[in-house]
Amino acid sequence: MIKIANVSKQYGSFEVLKECTTSVSKGEVVVVCGPSGSGKSTLIKCVNGLEPFQSGEIIVDGISVGDPKTRLSALRARVGMVFQHFELFPHMSIVENLTVAQIKVLKRSKEEAMDRGLRLLDRVGLRAHAGKFPGQLSGGQQQRVAIARALAMDPICMLFDEPTSALDPEMINEVLDVMTELAREGMTMMCVTHEMGFARRVAHRVVFMDQGRIVEDEPKDEFFAHPRSERAQQFLAKILQH
Repeated sequence: MIKIANVSKQYGSFEVLKECTTSVSKGEVVVVCGPSGSGKSTLIKCVNGLEPFQSGEIIVDGISVGDPKTRLSALRARVGMVFQHFELFPHMSIVENLTVAQIKVLKRSKEEAMDRGLRLLDRVGLRAHAGKFPGQLSGGQQQRVAIARALAMDPICMLFDEPTSALDPEMINEVLDVMTELAREGMTMMCVTHEMGFARRVAHRVVFMDQGRIVEDEPKDEFFAHPRSERAQQFLAKILQH
């Protein structure tokens, strides 16, 4: 579903990604982790063309992301993205946030878009809040709305960029529960996260990054039981002791 081959990216003279290669198969959940500044968020944003890259190749469902002829807007409509900060439209109601792109991009009727939106709000436990505005919801609720909004576009895969890092600790689990349910249903997912409990529970593979490189790309159990690199061992020792 997602193939990343020898991808490098620079900001001026600073190389933020260095020859990164990995892949995500259909139905697979891959967690990308590593210290701050290791290139995780940049890598995931390259997958749907939100960040350009200078060399290498990214193929999503047979479409080359870096090809100048590729219509990135059409690709992004098929690749769900959930950000650290919820990116909801503050002046629109919750249900309008879920219907606007369905109507404008997918050309669904208002009734069809509304029906899909309300069913997804049901799914994330927020149908009662359909008429409210984002500012009236908690952070965890807003993030669940953001996930529902991405799902409303019937994506072929989902990208998550640290979806819980801006949340209060009490709200993290309500978002992870929705993500866990998606994974169980077979959604192809690439998740940048520090939530190692989620990774242990849900991921098929773990990609560990440091200083712009993919240092480890291992099945989940192998990564947690026997991290090969000293950097991954240090990272896990710090993050798992709490």
